[in-house]
Amino acid sequence: MTATLIRGRTLSFKRAPASLEDTDAYAYETDGALLVENGLILASGAYEAVKAQAPEDVAEIDHRPHLILPGLIDTHLHFPQMQVIGSYAANLLEWLNTYTFPEECRFVETAHAERIATHFFDEMIRHGTTTAVAYCSVHKSSADAFFAEALRRNMRMVAGKVMMDRNAPQGLLDTPQMGYDETRAVIEQWHGKGRNHVAITPRFAITSTPEQMSAAQVLVREFPDLHVQTHLSENRDEIDFTCSLYPDAADYTDVYARYGLLGPKTLFGHCIHLSEREMDAMSETGSIAVHCPTSNLFLGSGLFPLKKLVGREKPVRVSVATDIGGGSSYSMLRTMDEAYKIQQLQGERLNPFESFYYMTLGNAEALSLEDKIGTLEPGTDADFIVLNMAATPAMALKAEVVTSLVDELFLLQTMGDDRAITETYVAGVSAKAGLAG
Repeated sequence: MTATLIRGRTLSFKRAPASLEDTDAYAYETDGALLVENGLILASGAYEAVKAQAPEDVAEIDHRPHLILPGLIDTHLHFPQMQVIGSYAANLLEWLNTYTFPEECRFVETAHAERIATHFFDEMIRHGTTTAVAYCSVHKSSADAFFAEALRRNMRMVAGKVMMDRNAPQGLLDTPQMGYDETRAVIEQWHGKGRNHVAITPRFAITSTPEQMSAAQVLVREFPDLHVQTHLSENRDEIDFTCSLYPDAADYTDVYARYGLLGPKTLFGHCIHLSEREMDAMSETGSIAVHCPTSNLFLGSGLFPLKKLVGREKPVRVSVATDIGGGSSYSMLRTMDEAYKIQQLQGERLNPFESFYYMTLGNAEALSLEDKIGTLEPGTDADFIVLNMAATPAMALKAEVVTSLVDELFLLQTMGDDRAITETYVAGVSAKAGLAG
């Protein structure tokens, strides 16, 4: 592949910003550029400096005055729930039983899984999400469809076949041995193929027997470098039900701890109602609490204590996610708009630099993939997006009075959605052109 020079204003984070004034936390170029080749960023920085490193005949794409950022990262969503989004229900457990489980039963059909996989990746690209961490269904065929489409699109994705052997319809149950065997098969078939990462995925303690949790523990021992994903403390009724199923555990988090599932590559969706003891356990093991704001509001689950978790003496690692289909938008911009409001309701502030850090480098760090994604640093994957703060008439009107980067980011966060994504580049190649609709 020949080198390409991408010009525009560039923004990339170096670490979490401590405040609005913490300009050392990010690199911003008012006339910047990326030199990309063979799926990687070769150089980034000021346009003139990057152009000087490029071949004389380099192809150049000029996105000025738009803003170039690393591709957005979504650390928790459900691939089989695209047709569950926007379903009317009172709470988590009713929503699962009424809508989610019946829909996921359909993924036993390969053709259905493949059709939804095509739509799923289209929406990721449309919304500027270049890496996502996804739950497939219990059926191995759903994971096969997901990873085959990720390979075809050359996208860096993390996903796993769900393990669940109780408290769900018969069509969604495996067994401890089947969950183990099929997860191993998915790992052997797909992990490391292209840019695919397989995650060990016990859905949550309610839908896994102790025997299946033990099987997940064996997988973690056998494949210690793989991600693990599950759910934790989303809803009060869920917590009570879980503790009744595992009466010997000290609390919900302790259920997972007893099976060796806490750790620096374990992503726990939600984590709204953790006790101080549970927060300590999360902190001491480096486990990640995944904040899913639109889902938490939609299902009435509660307000995620983001500032408390990251600011305590024993801080907890945090990432952010859409949680489709409990979440109500594929857009990480919309997601962070709701995250901002949730902090407001708790008397806390989430500034725009923090929001964009979480969507990019912060989520990459949560995945231990910051050497690959979430940044515009040379040597990393050429996954990046182009954002237009004047993408709609209402945004354009507001943009007339925007005079700073922080105001631009806040405008994108509060009013932006897929329409603000001018272009999505995957491994250095424009990916939006071929999308339907």
